[in-house]
Amino acid sequence: METLRTYEFVELEEQYGAPNYHPLDVVIERAKGVWVYDVDGHRYLDCLASYSAVNQGHCHPKILHAMVEQAHKVTLTSRAFRNDQLPLLLQDLHALTGFDMALPMNSGAEAVETAVKAARKWGYKVKGIPDGQAEIIVCANNFHGRTVTAISFSSDAQYRDGFGPFTPGFKIIPFGDANALRDAITRNTCAFLVEPIQGEAGIIIPPAGFLRQAADICHEHRVLLMTDEIQAGLGRTGKLFAFEHEGITPDVVIIGKALSGGFYPVSAVLSSKEVLGVFHPGDHGSTFGGNPLACAIARAALHVLLEEKLVHNSAELGEYFLSKLKSLRSPHVREVRGKGLWLAIELDEPARPYCEALKAEGVLCKDTHEYVIRIAPPLVITREEIDWAFERIKSVVEKRG
Repeated sequence: METLRTYEFVELEEQYGAPNYHPLDVVIERAKGVWVYDVDGHRYLDCLASYSAVNQGHCHPKILHAMVEQAHKVTLTSRAFRNDQLPLLLQDLHALTGFDMALPMNSGAEAVETAVKAARKWGYKVKGIPDGQAEIIVCANNFHGRTVTAISFSSDAQYRDGFGPFTPGFKIIPFGDANALRDAITRNTCAFLVEPIQGEAGIIIPPAGFLRQAADICHEHRVLLMTDEIQAGLGRTGKLFAFEHEGITPDVVIIGKALSGGFYPVSAVLSSKEVLGVFHPGDHGSTFGGNPLACAIARAALHVLLEEKLVHNSAELGEYFLSKLKSLRSPHVREVRGKGLWLAIELDEPARPYCEALKAEGVLCKDTHEYVIRIAPPLVITREEIDWAFERIKSVVEKRG
């Protein structure tokens, strides 16, 4: 069989694939831990971790073993029947998080849709909002997925361009503004949906105390506080969940990505019996949601996070990496910020050329919102590997200064 080179794979993808992405021209064929390898034999340190889906590192052997073992047994039953893995995952999630119930889905966007539906139905059936009048408050510069409903409450013009008409029932307030939240709430407000740290917007951290204030305001007005932890959760910020930095417990938590360690799409909505109990058979579902293969993988992924103390690693090494990044000296660096191993270098010029230069040096990063270099390696990274990456980041950033 003929071996294709990078440019040939790129040509094939551009000829036959829809142009909805603009990836760096690196064609990865294998990966392990924090390292990925392209078809031309080059090695790179992955500083994106598939948008935090591979917090446990690429191709973690324990998760791989669970996947293969389960694949030999049964992969899909649909929820028309029960399987022996779903109850165990639900039990694991309860033991780990304390939430009464979980509703498993596949992608993060599906989990967001699930949370929106649960909040609305709770608003009508429990809170007593008049039918069809439920409102959900969200924040400017949010990213909760790319479904029509999710882009309906996006403030990014590109995400909405050409995709209307949009789903009504959402209000947008400034991120981090507790007073704006209080002012936006009406008797018809059922939920406030928020990322504890905004990822796609460029690792934007709200003012200290914002989530605590938001939780108090929501409790006062009987509004569900729903945190989207799809990227921020499962260790990325140095806590199991980013909301823990404020010492609160939301009413609804949305998780995904690292819930499978990158092996399979697995997501879930965590909440109380009062909220998730509003669903009745036939109200909501998914052919693949809660399938035995997904559940076996998710259970293994959660066990790896705990057994290998990856949350602690994220906190400790994130602080180390951040301190090194803050030592960068360039007139083009506006700000360096982050929490755990979720870091950002904000520039005063486009970040894409920096990411292309870093690729040439063996470090894969992602530009976001044009001016931000996002850095989020797998949580299994070591201090030595951070040093290796930083020397290359330093070289690229300071050389361009």
